[in-house]
Amino acid sequence: MRIYKVIWLGIFTLISMQAHSEQTPSRHTSGHFKVLVGSCLHQDKVQPIWQPMLQEQADLFMLLGDNVYGDTEDMAELEGKYKKQWSKPGMQKMLATTPTIGMWDDHDFGQNDGGKEYPQKEASRQVMLDYFNEPKNSVRRTRPDGIYTSYFYGEAPNRVQVIMPDLRWQRDALKHVSRIEYTLKKKPNNQGPYLPHTDASKKMLSDAQWQWLTTELKKPADVRILASSLQLLPEFSGWESWANFPQERQQLLNLLDQFAINNLVIVSGDTHWSEMSQITRKNGQPLWEMTSSGLTEEWKQVSPNKHRVGHSFSKANYGILDIQFADGATKVIMSVKDEKGEVKIQQAISLR
Repeated sequence: MRIYKVIWLGIFTLISMQAHSEQTPSRHTSGHFKVLVGSCLHQDKVQPIWQPMLQEQADLFMLLGDNVYGDTEDMAELEGKYKKQWSKPGMQKMLATTPTIGMWDDHDFGQNDGGKEYPQKEASRQVMLDYFNEPKNSVRRTRPDGIYTSYFYGEAPNRVQVIMPDLRWQRDALKHVSRIEYTLKKKPNNQGPYLPHTDASKKMLSDAQWQWLTTELKKPADVRILASSLQLLPEFSGWESWANFPQERQQLLNLLDQFAINNLVIVSGDTHWSEMSQITRKNGQPLWEMTSSGLTEEWKQVSPNKHRVGHSFSKANYGILDIQFADGATKVIMSVKDEKGEVKIQQAISLR
């Protein structure tokens, strides 16, 4: 068994090194780039969803958080849960055939809805990055304010940038409604117990991460994917989202306007339902977000979302970004598919 484990880890190492964070771009030169997106993956549940995902033959697989359900301060327990998930046959095949990158959310961070107060975040970081095969000298292992990172795939005019912010490491405590208000008002309307902060000093991202994000948006790219563990465009759900820190949400939108970023799409997880959201920016351009959640987790009480386009889907699912490069424009087909590989939500957009 030990020999097989060494062989499998060697294969995973080679696959992972093909497109490591913040290093030399991979050599993807075709006019087509397919990205699989997933989140909310419970290690104790059956996972038939790997079969249709593997049939997609994607160029990249992104895990957006809750990649295991750890919820512990015991690192031996957390590592055991990673080991159980990473040993699933479907996931092993994905890791062996498709470059895989990831960001954490709360449950794999180690604490439900947790932020900077979680005492084991340093140890948890090392466990996660070990399983994503991050090199020992990676900046993600030592940054004082989180594991945020970026990746590049291909070269101009088909250069894809993936930006992954860390929304856990430095996040201030959430603002709660009272238990009575939640029970009487929010819960009956499928809303969570949180309120937007009115104090601008309350943040998710450190100043250093904001500086890094600004630098990333200045780098040349033909398509940008902002891979957020939490929803960004939806507002007032009462659950965890960028909307709980409205000043930072607006700060990010202002950066897109400041640098005239019109080639960006957002993908997110966390919610246990999937949907497409869209807002119109100050320059009149649409900004789209595909939420894909979860690979195993489901939530029937979908919260209101005034930015939702079409309907939501709340059974096990995965997302696809099918990026099609063409002269003068880039087409992105965003799809949510169920565990049989059937399309449940789809939206085609054009990027400049």
